[in-house]
Amino acid sequence: MTAGAWLCLLAPLAGSLLIVLAGTHISRRLSGVIATLSVFVGFAGAVVTFIDMVSKDASERSEITTAWTWLQAGDFKVGLELLVDPLSAVMMLIVSGVGGLIVWYSIGYMDGDDEERRYFAYMALFVFSMLLLVEGGNFLMLLAGWGLVGLASYLLIGFWHERPEAVAAAKKAFIMNAFGDATMAMAFFLLIQQTGTLSFAPVFEAAEGGELSNTVVTLVALGLLGGAVAKSAQIPLHTWLPDAMEGPTPVSALIHAATMVTAGVYLIARTAPVFEASDGILELAGILGAITLLVAGLVALVQTDIKRVIAYSTMSQIGYMFVGVGVGAYASGMFHLLTHAFFKALLFLAAGLVIHQLAGEQDIRKMGGLKGVMPRTALVFLIGSLALVGIIPFSGFWSKDPILASAWVYGGYGWALFAAGLVGAFLTGIYAFRLYFVVFRGERSAFVEEHAHGHGHGEGPRSMTVPVAILAVLATVGGLIQVPGLWHPFSTFLDPVVEPLVEPSAAEDWATSAVALAVGLAGIGVAWMIYGAQRWAIPGWPAVRHALEHKLYFDELYDAVFYRPAVLVVGYLRSWFEEPVIQGSITEVAEVTQETGTVVGEAQTGFLRSYALAIAVSVAVLVVVFVSVR
Repeated sequence: MTAGAWLCLLAPLAGSLLIVLAGTHISRRLSGVIATLSVFVGFAGAVVTFIDMVSKDASERSEITTAWTWLQAGDFKVGLELLVDPLSAVMMLIVSGVGGLIVWYSIGYMDGDDEERRYFAYMALFVFSMLLLVEGGNFLMLLAGWGLVGLASYLLIGFWHERPEAVAAAKKAFIMNAFGDATMAMAFFLLIQQTGTLSFAPVFEAAEGGELSNTVVTLVALGLLGGAVAKSAQIPLHTWLPDAMEGPTPVSALIHAATMVTAGVYLIARTAPVFEASDGILELAGILGAITLLVAGLVALVQTDIKRVIAYSTMSQIGYMFVGVGVGAYASGMFHLLTHAFFKALLFLAAGLVIHQLAGEQDIRKMGGLKGVMPRTALVFLIGSLALVGIIPFSGFWSKDPILASAWVYGGYGWALFAAGLVGAFLTGIYAFRLYFVVFRGERSAFVEEHAHGHGHGEGPRSMTVPVAILAVLATVGGLIQVPGLWHPFSTFLDPVVEPLVEPSAAEDWATSAVALAVGLAGIGVAWMIYGAQRWAIPGWPAVRHALEHKLYFDELYDAVFYRPAVLVVGYLRSWFEEPVIQGSITEVAEVTQETGTVVGEAQTGFLRSYALAIAVSVAVLVVVFVSVR
């Protein structure tokens, strides 16, 4: 199994290095081909690993390999290790498979950009970083991948660095993720201090066996949750995600669909023994997920940028995944991660086709009637929207509803999470189909008449449309790998690694599915009445709308609480310390040095008698000193 895992990990890295080293010796298009092939080679390695794994008994499906000892200090040592088990195998397939489709799509989308080589090198590096994160065999390897994903996302979000908005968005994403990186690092330092190791198994055994005090294990879980919340853009560390739309559309798809933002869900599932042994941190993860799915759903209702609407839907769907793992339904959370990768990548890439068709325009207020111009794109966007809302038989129906069933069965605070999930489903129906109706239905806007072309033909090059078609098929049938009461191979595959805390019956699953389906259809109906049939007037509530348009003032709050005080402190430090002490002392030293040089220079007369006199005086002084000392 490990040979395939190493191939999966190293192939994208090799592609990135090849593009960098070849430089301008290869064409811009060839760089895209190299990046795409390298990621698909990685996918082939993941498939080989998966096939090898399912051929073995459940007890033999976990294997760890150590290349060499990476770090050693006394008794503490960390190896360059890969862990291959059902959880990492699922993530390998998702990251390399969906990632490969997105990189392939980029060949057409980025065609003609002056920096295509740099772009594809970054994309391959990003995929490698995410694979390192999910295959890492210990906490330090995981942290290395975690940090590299943050770096690669910074490079991709700010790819068009000539745009100030892109640079600001990249810095914002990097800083907010660095906060989560710091909490994780502190958790790891605590683990080293308490257990002397960063290997998964000993840490999990210590947490489950009570060797770690309740305070220690809770602090470690809290540090891990900080990293998960930042990377997965959950409240309160969520504000970077919408701004990340400043990057190219395939970057948005890669970050929001199958890779970066799902890392937090993977982290909680991977470290489940630590969270379960902590005091309420797993429940906190579920609560944060519920709050996020509601806030993101509300804010998405008023967004006018096509990519930002989809970005907020990502926050909401990750919230569902946090609810799933928060009640201990780890396989359900991971299953929704899988189907979400299909339909969310589909929505982003379909939106990219629209943006590509309309010369880069992203404002949905300038769109309308695109179904007549782009019928195939309208169809795949409809498929993605139905899967997002959770309409049967599309993939989201089969993955989101088991999370709601698990929350209901969990009881207690799980009922509140269930209620939040239902409200979120209603909001999802509204904002998803608001987007569909505004962009694709109705009369064509003047902007569409001026810029669109094709009338059903030429909706994009094949390198863009083929990946979209594949994702449309996956978003339609991908959820059928698990049907309540009939078959559940996905849960069976994952349960030995992440044993669930709750297991709803088939009847409970179908009952909650019926309720969630009705609520989602109600949301679609409201969207149709407002944006499709145009029979209802949108409620006024200007204060509420203004608050939602300003994303509930989170950015303004952070600006007031963190940014402005920091700028004020820095200003005072510069005025009262840096300029008078640091800069002033440097100035004084320079002036004294200059004056000393001037004095010494004046002493250099060039006359031999002056130098002889100086030597004689020096010798006399030395003689007097020696005589006096004796």
